[in-house]
Order: sequence, then C-alpha cells, then structure tokens
Amino acid sequence: MDFHPLQHFLLLGKKLFFLNFVLSLDGFCVTCSMFYVVSNSTAGTNTGDITIWEVGTRQRLVSRNFNVWDIKACSTTLQTVLANDYTASVNRVIWSPDGALFGIQLSIISCGEDRTIKVWDAVTGNKLYTFEGHDTPVYSVCPHPKGNIPFIISVDIDGKIKTWSYDNCCSRVDYVTWGQSCMRMAYSADGTRLFICGTSRGGESYLVEWNKCKEAIKRVYHGLWKQSVGVVQFDTMKSQFLATGDESEIKFWDMDKGNILTTTAAEGGLPVSPCIRFNKEGVLLAVSTSQKGIKILANADGVRLLHSIENTFRVASTTIARVLVSYSRSFPHTKPDEVEKSKAWKLTEFNEPSQLCSLRLPDCLLLVQIIGLTYTHLGGGILALASNAVHKFWKWQTSDGKATSSVPPQLQQLPSGILMTNDISNTCLEHAVPCFALSKNDSYLLSTSGGKFSLFNITTFKKMMTFMSPPPAATSVALNPHDNNIVVIGTDDSFIHIYNIRVDEVKKKLKGHQNRVTGLTFSKMLNVLVSSGGDAQLCLWSMDGWEKHTSKFLRIPPGRVSSPLARTRVQFHQDQIHVLAVHETQIAIYEAPMLDCLKQWFPPESSGSVTDATYSCDGQLIYASIEDGSVCVLTAFTLQLRSWISPAAYLSSNPSSRAYPLVIAAHPSKPNQFAIGLTDGGVHVIEPPESEGSWCLAPVLENGVVPSANSAAGSG
Repeated sequence: MDFHPLQHFLLLGKKLFFLNFVLSLDGFCVTCSMFYVVSNSTAGTNTGDITIWEVGTRQRLVSRNFNVWDIKACSTTLQTVLANDYTASVNRVIWSPDGALFGIQLSIISCGEDRTIKVWDAVTGNKLYTFEGHDTPVYSVCPHPKGNIPFIISVDIDGKIKTWSYDNCCSRVDYVTWGQSCMRMAYSADGTRLFICGTSRGGESYLVEWNKCKEAIKRVYHGLWKQSVGVVQFDTMKSQFLATGDESEIKFWDMDKGNILTTTAAEGGLPVSPCIRFNKEGVLLAVSTSQKGIKILANADGVRLLHSIENTFRVASTTIARVLVSYSRSFPHTKPDEVEKSKAWKLTEFNEPSQLCSLRLPDCLLLVQIIGLTYTHLGGGILALASNAVHKFWKWQTSDGKATSSVPPQLQQLPSGILMTNDISNTCLEHAVPCFALSKNDSYLLSTSGGKFSLFNITTFKKMMTFMSPPPAATSVALNPHDNNIVVIGTDDSFIHIYNIRVDEVKKKLKGHQNRVTGLTFSKMLNVLVSSGGDAQLCLWSMDGWEKHTSKFLRIPPGRVSSPLARTRVQFHQDQIHVLAVHETQIAIYEAPMLDCLKQWFPPESSGSVTDATYSCDGQLIYASIEDGSVCVLTAFTLQLRSWISPAAYLSSNPSSRAYPLVIAAHPSKPNQFAIGLTDGGVHVIEPPESEGSWCLAPVLENGVVPSANSAAGSG
C-alpha cells in the first residue's frame, strides 16, 4: 500500500473495503479507521484488484482489475502458467513521485531469481536496461536519484549491496554486508540517510543505518525480535523516525537514537510482521491486520487532516479520476478500460449441436418442469427439484469424480423406490416458491415446496425431520456460513427467520422487506447477509446483531413491465463484495455494503425474460438463461456479452414442444461447465467444444469492429 505524495489522505492498495470501527490510542496513535482488504487467493483466478480510497470519508474513488495486457507477448512458460490454475495477487503498489500515476513510474524496475535487475519502459513494455553482477538471487531494489543522476541500489540474498548507474550498466559501488539475509532498503525523506531492515536465514532480524562512504554500519537500532517468522516490514517518517511491524506491534525509533522510542499494539489484531506505511507528511500510518484489514493510525496533525477532508473530498476525487482517465487515453499501449477493451471481442454464437458439448441427463422418472438445480460441492453430482416436489439426484462415475458432458451419470434410485419428496400436504403447488440448500459435506439436503421444511440424508434418501409448518410459507433458504445448524429462511409474509435446527427454535425474525423474500446470500468475509424480495428490493443485514444497514430497489428500465411477484435472486461473487442480482427484467451487479449498482444488462424484449443466472466457479463469467431458450455468457464485472447459445444447439428439433431453461447452475470447479433445468423436465450439462476449452476465445478483429449480433443476443 502507498499514500499519495501530494494528497496525503489518498491510500492506494489492494482492493479495500470499509468496516465501521473506531480505535482510540494513547501517545502517537490517537485515532484510526479500519478498512477490509480483499485478498485474491482463490485458486483458478488471475485477477488482482487495485483500488484508491479516500481515508477520511471512506469513499472508494477508482478500482481497476488486473489483467495481462498482451498474453501473446509473454513467454511460452508464462502463458502455460496463466492458462492453468493460476493465482495472481498484487504485492506491491506505488505512486509516481508527482502523484500523477500509480502502479508505475516512468520505468519499471524488476529483480529476481535470475540474479539480474531489469528496467522496462512502462508504456511500451520494452526492456531498456539489464544490470548483471550479483552472484545470488536479487531480493530487493531501491531507486535513488543523486542530484539529477538516477541510481539503483540492489541487495541479494547473500546480503551484498550494489549501486548501479544507467550510463554503463555496471555496478559503481559494491558493499559487503553481514551475508545471507533478506533485506529491504529505504532512504530518509531528504535522501541523505540509508536504512536497511532484514532477517537472516536463522530468523534474526536487524535494523541499521548504513554509512555508504565508510561501507559500514553507522547505527544499530535495538529492540527487534531475534526470531522473526518473516522479513520485518519497516518505513521511515520524513527524516525523523523509523517504524517497524514486529511481534504483532508497531515499534518506533528516533533516527538518531538506537533504543526504541515507543511501541503500540494498535489495540491488537496485528499479524506477527504487519505491513506498515506512513503517508508522505508522516501524520497517518497504515497498518495491515491479521484479519485481512488495514488500520489507519493518526497523530494530532493527522486527526486535523482527517477532519478537514470532508470539505475537500469532492475536489480531490474529481482530480484523481480525471488524471486516471487522461492517462489511459494518452498511452495507446497501456491497459484500456474494460468497456473499451470489450469492443475488440467478437461475439461467439453457438447455433448447432456440433458446435458445443451437451448431454441430457438420463431420467426414468416423471418428467415435470425443473424448478431447482445445484451441483454437489465436490462437483460429482447434480441435484434437481421438480415442480411435483420430487428430488432427482445424478452421480458420475468418472476417473476424476467430476461431472462431464462426455459421460452419462447414473440417476440415483433406491431398490425400495422411495424418493426424496417434500411435504405438500395442504399446499397449492401452483403458487408455491420451492427452495433448497445443500450442506457443505454434500450429505444433507434442506428443502421445501411450499409446505414444511424437510431435512434429507441424500445417501439414504431418508427424511430426518420436518419443521416450520406454513403459514407463512418459506420462499428462500440459506445456511449460515459460520454454523450449519443455523438456517436463514425467507417467507412469503416478508420476514426473514433465523432458525436453529438443533434446538428447533426461531432465534430472531428480521423485518425490512415489503414483499416475500425470494433470495438470500452471505458474505463470510464482510459478515453480512444480502436478501432480495419479490418487489425487487435488496437489503443488507449485519450478522453481528442482524440489523438492517442498507436497502435498495433494482432500477427497472422504462417500458419494461415487472410482475408484482417476480422472483429476485442474489448471489455473492467469490470476492465476497460484488452481488449478482437476477430479475426477470435484468441482470445487475451491486457492491456491498452500500449496495451501489455498478452495471445492468437487459435482454432484448423479443427474447423474453431472464429466468435465472449464476456466476461461473472462477468468478469470471455469468451464465444467464433466457425465456426464448437461449443461454447468454457474459463477463462478470462488465456484463459484456461474449457468447450466445441458441436453443437449437442443445434442444431437439421437435416443434410441438417449446422447452426453455428455468434454472441454471455452475460447476463448482470447472469454470466453463454449467447445467440447466428445463420446463419439459430435462436437465442438460453444457460445455464448450473441447477444441476451444472456453466460451470466450473468439478471435479479435483487425479493425476492432464488433459484428452485428443476432437480435436475440443483444445487450443493454
């Protein structure tokens, strides 16, 4: 993370998210606000987010997603890595000295295991310089201008320091230090003093001031833990103080004294070696927490700065946004905006069965429409709920135990002929809103078709218990991510029930919707619940006290008619911040916890309504089923239409039956596989052709023009 060099209240870092929290400390650190950081560590993704936050008002100004600009320009080895289960995360961000750019300066300097330092042109990506001379991998570099002459200082894992100039690419000065250490370097604000902080291979940490003229240690700063579990993070405050993150504390030194000046634990919650960063004025200090958060600590001047931000915030945010837009337009070779980038894509249409891999699952039971569908968490089975309250369960016997369109699964049936059937006594199935949830271990199913809830063991098909007799009838259900015994149930009288299965008791009833509750989804990271109602209302609840924090209504486009009892569904993206809202008129992306609407997509009116939609397992795509039988594949964040699957590509050509998908489910580990449940009772597993391997590998046109799409594949 890095503070802006001029606008001292702007913090750049991994994607941040605000959580209400106020910290009061004595001495240096007197107040703080706490932010949540979103880590990008989910296997299979290659996105890392960069976000700018205004610290005082807690406003997010700009957010950008990581992408490889030109994958074809990468080495074959790197392309292979990116094509497989690759996890990319942002581990360093920095503002340019004038604050006009972030993430880069005029040049990018890299170092690594090939024992070299390389300098790259930030705009063209061309390599400008290569510095060779280290005998072991280079651990860190520190650019440092001396007058108008730029230098680079590097250190390898043997503790040898070298100083390089650009004129001859040779090392000008070599320092031999204490060896076999991982070290980081930083200068004082006036550029006259060099500090080194490192950890030896034996785990002993040190912080020193280095005298470049005498090639020796000038001062040792005492107080670091002698057995660190990692490289200690440190930073300088102007030309006065040093600070480190060590032993789950922040330790401070006067630059001119060797003993610790003071320490603070920031009221706890810090990792053993927290990352720290001062703003350029030295009045704010950002500190990472063990719960993927950031605490902002402030001295008295910092508090005054935070209080003054409210009046200047709008000017600052407008300035920064204008700078970023100007920068992206000035350099044609830099990463374009996602929307602009999408114009270079050609829509891929699938109109014939030979163009994709599709399998209709074998079924010997009564064929009635499928109104509920999910994969098992392990990905080897599919569970469907039919409109007659009967569950159907298929399992694959493949080598990897995963569902596939190339091998038919087996419909699970007991010799006794017993089926998993919901209670429908005194229930009108025509008006019921069925819903179900599968336990994390794929062993238990919680389901209802308008009557009592039934708890099934899906191995034995045995009904373990029933509970919550209507009225009111349940219309949505979700399992608490912290405790499987806690079930959250939405009902048709607009309430949400927090129900404990173990003790058979409703612990709390949440009131906030105006219509029946049709969707529920949890963010474990944010510790919130988002619910949706039949009137297109979204609500966000804190799981700590189950208080409602935010409420928004979907924006229905002019001219579109929405049913008063439409079923709105919600699903959190794997980043635990973005929320997919699915409504008959649209697909929309909201951002928690303020529930700001970021994007909307509307199907063409000639295609009919959206029947269902879901994220792919890697969070990159959205699969949406449409009333005309088509399936649309959209990008998850920009909602750009990438592929359109015609019903003719997977349905039989029988003109007497007009079948279309009512529900759609994504495979939990195969990002390009999904399943659909149809009005004719069929369940299909669909994948792209093996030769392609992806839904979004369409060629880029040389002139960048998007061809006109089939009218049924349009987007709003």
